[in-house]
Amino acid sequence: MLLAIDVGNTHIMLGVFKGSRLELFWRISTNWERTEDELGIVIKNLFYHSNLSSTHISAIIISSVVPPLMYSLGKMSKKYFKLDPLMVGPQIKTGISIQMDNPKEVGADRIVNAVAGYQRYGGPLIIVDFGTATTFCAISKEGTYLGGAIAPGIGISTEALFAKAAKLPRVEMIKPPGIIGKNTIASMQSGILYGFVGQVDGVVSRMKQQFSQEPTVVATGGLAELISQETNTVDEIDKLLTLEGLRIIYEKNI
Repeated sequence: MLLAIDVGNTHIMLGVFKGSRLELFWRISTNWERTEDELGIVIKNLFYHSNLSSTHISAIIISSVVPPLMYSLGKMSKKYFKLDPLMVGPQIKTGISIQMDNPKEVGADRIVNAVAGYQRYGGPLIIVDFGTATTFCAISKEGTYLGGAIAPGIGISTEALFAKAAKLPRVEMIKPPGIIGKNTIASMQSGILYGFVGQVDGVVSRMKQQFSQEPTVVATGGLAELISQETNTVDEIDKLLTLEGLRIIYEKNI
């Protein structure tokens, strides 16, 4: 079985694959200071509560946008699983050509998403990932990573609102009763939700103008379903796209 680990700035996604099928997955918080022992114990506990033995894991693949955790996860893999992990980096085979000024600048998560998105949906393709940052990635019909756009994520933006506006409370991120809020909480929920819906539709619509053929638009990430259901541009919601991309990359490199 394959253990796929994707480290984001806010969350770490873990998935266990049996062949091409995702059997289990978990989401834990990202803590830059966690040691290999802390990570090992957390993952072992997740396995224990899912009745899964670590001896069933025969391979590990890791992608990360948090460099310190790449080192800790590498040591954890060797100490707790007795495995050398495959690390997603510039030298790894992905099957995706990167058409950027400096390809090494492209985050591992964006490349992994592009690999999975292209294999699942073909091209041309636009992938919207709702993470710590909201990223928009454009992939050509031939599978070339063309570039994209990066905007502050929903969490970052709302935290800034709460921190800078003394009288505004933290609110649950759900769909409000209507666009015109009748109280402060509903007004904030409306502004946050439909503000990001407008952002997605605006950026995606402008990106589409750069394609000669209509691209498929895929949304992924924690809040993909909530935001995408209100948009006019998203065609598919695939919340576990990154884990699937890690599996595909592993198979390309074994």
